[in-house]
Amino acid sequence: MIANAQRLLNRIGRRSVAAVDAVGYGAGLVAEALVFTVVGHRRGQPVRLAAIVEQMRQVGFDAIPIVTLLSLTVGLMLAIQFIATLSEFGAQTQVVLAVAKSVTREFGVLITGILVAGRSGSAFAARIGSMSVSQEVDALGVMGIDPVRYLVAPALLAMLLMLPVLTVLSDAAAILGAALYSAPMLDMSVPTYLTQTLAHLTPRDVFEGIAKSVVFALLITVIGVATGFSVSGGAEGVGRATTRAVVVSISAIVIADMVFSFFLNR
Repeated sequence: MIANAQRLLNRIGRRSVAAVDAVGYGAGLVAEALVFTVVGHRRGQPVRLAAIVEQMRQVGFDAIPIVTLLSLTVGLMLAIQFIATLSEFGAQTQVVLAVAKSVTREFGVLITGILVAGRSGSAFAARIGSMSVSQEVDALGVMGIDPVRYLVAPALLAMLLMLPVLTVLSDAAAILGAALYSAPMLDMSVPTYLTQTLAHLTPRDVFEGIAKSVVFALLITVIGVATGFSVSGGAEGVGRATTRAVVVSISAIVIADMVFSFFLNR
């Protein structure tokens, strides 16, 4: 019995140390990437604009169709649920306020973060993991190219720029989806519904979602690249790392969103 308890405590201790080490490693990658962004040109290691633009295309522009489609669908779903629930209290006219606040503060950024984590977080882990197992990362160092400057900094900057933009797009698509269903149910036109939505929203509602998106961008990038750099075991290891990056990223996003919601809505 005592031996089992000791083994359990040892396992918990090792997992805790590994988790702290992973957090520190990820924070170090972010700090180094930001340093290269600011002073890399002085060291002869500038972050190339072309690389940032390419990452922006992959992270942002290529994700526009799926983000728009799913946000529109979620907006429709929220409208259906809110009207059905609020009609029991004779308050279905409040659906405009309910959808506007819940989308901009919560659902828009959450949907976007999860989608981008699945698309780009896994891509970061797979790309860097493949380069790690094939020793291309080591080859970059031999050629005098810092791997963090070349692989991490463009991805981080692109994510920080594009995730807030995708969040605003997601908000707009979800509200439009809600308008398409709710406006006829409330005997109003879609433009009137959208006008009432704008009247109910405050700058804080929008900026709350944007602030969350910046934190989500950091989490997705750090987890993706850190997982990629730690890959071992060949192609099978790359597959495991890709899966782990997606699962950990989404878990971190949901936990961070819960913490944000607790402190921002007290």
